[in-house]
Amino acid sequence: MEQTERSAYPTMKGIGEDEKTLRLISPAYAGREGELTAVLQYVYQSIMFGKLGKTDFSKEVLRIAVNEMEHLEILATMISKLGAPPIYTSCPPYPVGYYSASCVNYCKAPRQMICADICAEENAISQYERMLLRVKNPEVAEVLTRILQDEREHLRTFNDLLAQL
Repeated sequence: MEQTERSAYPTMKGIGEDEKTLRLISPAYAGREGELTAVLQYVYQSIMFGKLGKTDFSKEVLRIAVNEMEHLEILATMISKLGAPPIYTSCPPYPVGYYSASCVNYCKAPRQMICADICAEENAISQYERMLLRVKNPEVAEVLTRILQDEREHLRTFNDLLAQL
């Protein structure tokens, strides 16, 4: 898999408490189609691909899972700076609607797994693009734009993997 060189993530120095922005970005953190779901789904799939003897697929999906973990940590830090604890809910600071691993797609067939990943990345791209249309804080927008760059790369990778099946 050919990978493009990744730029560093922007700093979050200028981000402070902001409830509106907090509500805007929270679903990307631990919502049904957020980064936490991507991490868990891709780790699951990495194991399944390994079990099927598809070592290259396993490594590639795990690499993307690790990148999604970076996004999860970045969003958790941003949520904290925006004024809420980074609990696994799509609506912090309220301790309701906790994340459920039932959000993960547990299919086992290679083509179905990759198609689910393509759908997940398309949804993530759409979600980040919608957020960028509404976010007012330029520092938050810069971070979201950088994450969006990764999500587009993930989509290209999954499309390449699908073509190899």
